[in-house]
Amino acid sequence: MKYLPLSLALAAIPTVAAAETEAPDPARIVVTGEGLSLPPGTPAYGSLIIDRDRLTNSASGRIESVLGDVAGFQQFRRSDSRSANPSAQGATLRALGGNASSRTLVLLDGVPLADPFFGYIPFSALVPDRLSVVRVTRGGGIGAFGAGAVAGTIELASATRDQLPTFAASAFYGSRDATELSASLTPDLGSGYVSLSGRWDRGDGFQTTPRDQRVAATAPAAYDGWSTNLRAVAPLSATSEIQFRGTLFRDERTLRFKGADSMSEGQDASIRFISRGAWQVDALAYIQARNFSNIVISASTFRKSLDQRNTPSTGIGGKIELRPPVGPDHVLRIGADTRFATGDMFEDAYNANIAANPVTSRRHAGGEQMTTGFFAEDDWSLGKLVLTGGVRADRWTISNGFYRATGTGAANNSFADRSDWQFSGRAGALYRIGDAVALRGAAYTGFRLPTLNELYRPFVVFPVTTQANPALNPEKLKGVEAGVDLNPVSGITFSATAFYNRLDDAIANVTLNPSNPNVRQRRNVDAIVAKGFELTASGRIADFLLSASYAYSHSTVRAPGMRFDGLAPRKARATPPAPRSPGNPGKARRSPPRCAMSASNMRTTSRPTCCPMR
Repeated sequence: MKYLPLSLALAAIPTVAAAETEAPDPARIVVTGEGLSLPPGTPAYGSLIIDRDRLTNSASGRIESVLGDVAGFQQFRRSDSRSANPSAQGATLRALGGNASSRTLVLLDGVPLADPFFGYIPFSALVPDRLSVVRVTRGGGIGAFGAGAVAGTIELASATRDQLPTFAASAFYGSRDATELSASLTPDLGSGYVSLSGRWDRGDGFQTTPRDQRVAATAPAAYDGWSTNLRAVAPLSATSEIQFRGTLFRDERTLRFKGADSMSEGQDASIRFISRGAWQVDALAYIQARNFSNIVISASTFRKSLDQRNTPSTGIGGKIELRPPVGPDHVLRIGADTRFATGDMFEDAYNANIAANPVTSRRHAGGEQMTTGFFAEDDWSLGKLVLTGGVRADRWTISNGFYRATGTGAANNSFADRSDWQFSGRAGALYRIGDAVALRGAAYTGFRLPTLNELYRPFVVFPVTTQANPALNPEKLKGVEAGVDLNPVSGITFSATAFYNRLDDAIANVTLNPSNPNVRQRRNVDAIVAKGFELTASGRIADFLLSASYAYSHSTVRAPGMRFDGLAPRKARATPPAPRSPGNPGKARRSPPRCAMSASNMRTTSRPTCCPMR
């Protein structure tokens, strides 16, 4: 895989953050709205920073397009959140396989954002103007972040008070009746502040079907969505504060055919306590209520073939992290986190070959899963050398799974509960030869539970049927990397990283019988192995910013005894930049897809390949 984004932005390697803060003046209360400072060993894992200037000056106004600055970032579809099916918005890094369920852990102020049922990321609800910074860690394992980071971690932080104007508003209008309106109000409230923001955008969309393939039922990719966000920060003392965030969003889209409409919506809330005293504390609790619906139109008869009419899901979780005072040379983090997810799928199948379009089957599936982890991590500063390492123990459970159907394919299945422990860890070293050169290396493990969608929901993309698999095992990552960071002069940085990652028990869609390629099942394959290197560079001269990022990855599937053993997984599609004009979001996506190996979705035919997974 080769991937080369180039943009006018600053994507520098993060500098080492101070582990200890000065004792605050007890008479002065300062509210930041931020989390705890980064431990000094963070750069050992080669994180990349996307700063607020880049976020607010993005041509597309879409966070997924900004993330495209990081070579190796891919979505399952290369369309942005105006025209992709919401349930296909999985994020991945390092060519470990494009998947509708995100293999990258995406966090906002420490809260996991993945949909509790499908595992996709609601990119349309993440407005860049509301963010302060984004830190992307390719690989890196789980650390103290939580389960799910098999391909890396994307951490987003909300904008702070000094970054938010008291009032701001914008309006855009473009061709195809595209409209984008946004506004924010951020007044001070005592020693704290409240920020209320919203964005609404809609458009008739662009044609996703080539001109010579269009029919009367062909429709442009119309979109209509809105999101609102309320954030409040209040001091409790000179060293502690409480932060609240609430988000509401709804997104409606049409893809390819008239009537092929999808909807996603969510109501998220979180509360966070931060203490920067001698004992530093980060305590977080959150709840997410999500829903999704989707209508599938037959590509041959242009009648309804499937109505995913209701997919309610709920995520509840929390985290507590303590940093005891263990001396100026150590930053010790100990704590626990937990996440509970439950969801149901209600869908109706139709016979699209009959003009009356009758219902042939009604399906209901769902289940619950929970992970609870305990972690400890320490960063030890020894002059120019910083050592970092941590361990995790996670208890996971998958329970109350079922699949029921009436009509064609009638079934009434309940599945056995499962649980186990998963142990993981990471270690890294950072050595600064001087102010201009730093060497780093890291090794790590991580894991991801299969989603409720992968476990219990079968699907059909005519004529191929893909069966669910309630016996899927978690995906498990092992990886190593080494790199160098250069800062020859002020404002100029270069970075190079070589890596080797192995994803064991990768979840894939596998053909059950080579003589019948139209029936597949989600299965764990032995492994996906990805290796390669990444290069980044950034420079700033006065007000001019330039950054470049390049990634080369070689991925293969390890599946002894199967016909696709040793083959390169099918290429997933990366997200290219999109123009700011809301009336023409599709033009930049006409470029050829970037190459990203994917083994998430497989089918064995006369020539084995990987296939889209939902």
